[in-house]
Amino acid sequence: MTIACYLRVSTIGQNEVGQRREIQKWLEGHQITTGVRWYTDKDTGDNLDRPAFHALQKEVFAGEVQTVVIWKLDRLSRSLRDGVNTLGEWCEQGIRVVSVTQQLDFKGAMGKMMAALLFGLAEIEQETRRERQRVGIEAAKERGTYKGRRSGTTKVKPKRAKTLQERGLSHAEIANSLGVSRRTILRYLATC
Repeated sequence: MTIACYLRVSTIGQNEVGQRREIQKWLEGHQITTGVRWYTDKDTGDNLDRPAFHALQKEVFAGEVQTVVIWKLDRLSRSLRDGVNTLGEWCEQGIRVVSVTQQLDFKGAMGKMMAALLFGLAEIEQETRRERQRVGIEAAKERGTYKGRRSGTTKVKPKRAKTLQERGLSHAEIANSLGVSRRTILRYLATC
């Protein structure tokens, strides 16, 4: 049986070093040195369409994982429905889910109930942030200072993604090698 450590950052510019450090401290504090697998996604938490998350799900339902350790609950999902459903499914499989920084241990009915509450709060926080952003953009437009995102800005050249695809790499492999999300790769390939 494996302990799965799941990390997620929302953008390519972010890194998961802080999350990894805190989870590593938790592992060391519980004297866990073997049987640990790390899963890392660099993608939004708005949905569950993430390569490392899919790999983790596959191993959870294959019975290869007994515990999932995350830095914070919102790393799993920012959607109330997705988060509660995922946690509920994992709890039904007998999986222990630990949120390190929140010092929460989810297992069974009480764990599912507590997770539902926390996911609800995370979703409210995200909606509040989006509302503030929308209001700020509207105010900037009224002042005539809003320019929006510059079109055509890319981290890497889209042609590089096409070259890697022609060499037989999957979208996930291309994204990993270029340090961008899989969605970005799909967008790049559509423009080439």
